[in-house]
Amino acid sequence: MPSEPVKALVNVAGGRDPGIPERIGKYTIVKEVGRGSTGIVYLSHDPYYRRDVAIKVYNIETTDEDRARVTRKMFLSEAHMVGMLQHPNILPIFDAGEEQGRYYIVTEHVHGARTLAAYCKPDNLLPIDDVVEIIYKCAKALHYAHRRGVIHRDIKPSNIMLTQSNDVRIIDFGIALVADSDISRIEGIAGSPSYMSPEQIQSADITNRSDIYALGAVMYEMLTGFRPFRGGNLSKLLHQIVYATAQPIHTLRSGVPEELEDVVVKALQKDPDNRFQNGQDLAGALTRVHQRLRESYAKLDRQEQFSILRTLKFFHDFSQSEIMEVLRASHWQDYDVNDEIVREGEMDDRFYVIVSGKVAVARNGRTVGELDMGDCFGETSYLRGAKRLATIKALSDVTLMKVSSTLLEQASAACQLRFNKVFLSNLIGRLQSGERAGT
Repeated sequence: MPSEPVKALVNVAGGRDPGIPERIGKYTIVKEVGRGSTGIVYLSHDPYYRRDVAIKVYNIETTDEDRARVTRKMFLSEAHMVGMLQHPNILPIFDAGEEQGRYYIVTEHVHGARTLAAYCKPDNLLPIDDVVEIIYKCAKALHYAHRRGVIHRDIKPSNIMLTQSNDVRIIDFGIALVADSDISRIEGIAGSPSYMSPEQIQSADITNRSDIYALGAVMYEMLTGFRPFRGGNLSKLLHQIVYATAQPIHTLRSGVPEELEDVVVKALQKDPDNRFQNGQDLAGALTRVHQRLRESYAKLDRQEQFSILRTLKFFHDFSQSEIMEVLRASHWQDYDVNDEIVREGEMDDRFYVIVSGKVAVARNGRTVGELDMGDCFGETSYLRGAKRLATIKALSDVTLMKVSSTLLEQASAACQLRFNKVFLSNLIGRLQSGERAGT
């Protein structure tokens, strides 16, 4: 019997689109999923790892020699980064190659993902706290890339994907600058004008703070539904980016906290020295904003949450101060019956404790166990780049405490040690019992 990806190649009439190759390298081509000025993206299947992947085939065969040269450099820039950036919020590049004149890049395929462009319209904006969490993850991912000498140069909503579980993937490093590499240097202005920093427009030196500016522009648009600068033509747009001040966010959307607007203003400063110096600084500022938002939105006050946690078996060995530290690194979320909480194969940096209710654990579509109040799941959040090994679905109304492993790193050493001991004890007990699958 042919595999599902192979069966998908055959259309209703029993034929195949003649414009789609059957294979590229070792990869079976399933269907076309995207097309742009630089090439075509196919959904493909990797027979060795038995996983779906995306293959971007660059359009280098063109009569425009300048375009062909730039496209070839974009391919070489991404090919240079195969396996280089291993971060849960950066789309991994698995492979690159050339076959019969076709230059291609192989990346993770994220089923059902959509880009942030869908949430940059005034009538389809995300909640403010969701925007903060998304940009926080982007800032952390960019900080990771910058520390490895990679500057993206084209951060924009359509280059940031949101998965079905609301996780983030930064994509398209085709015009990135890579330290000590000449292949990534594309002459002239490179990037998307609306999100370019003033120094990019003026052809000045590009640093990590150019990406910080672009991420600030994305945050502005996600909060308001409008780009920070909107000239009638390209010349006016570029002039505004260099010299004008963006319209205050609070005049475009009510309810945006002043401290969040201050974060956006700082990210959009004309002088790179006046912006956040790196992604970690921006992420830190967003963490403080997010904590205040959580406090204002919480249905239970902190003392009530503390009292509930003291009754859960997970926290029996924690001191009062340690429980409060874990609370500060977490937030609570409610789920309805049959809601999917985490999905097998997704990446996530959070660890979960069930405050109330019951969940089912499933692997490969088969239920393998249940977890109840006081149980925990999400152990793979402590393994960098690891994917979830199971799907978790609510069997009743469920309240979860989601602990960010990144925020927990800021807790005291004593709290981290206590948390790790309990975490390992639960994990070992689960493995020994064989009754519940790790997640």
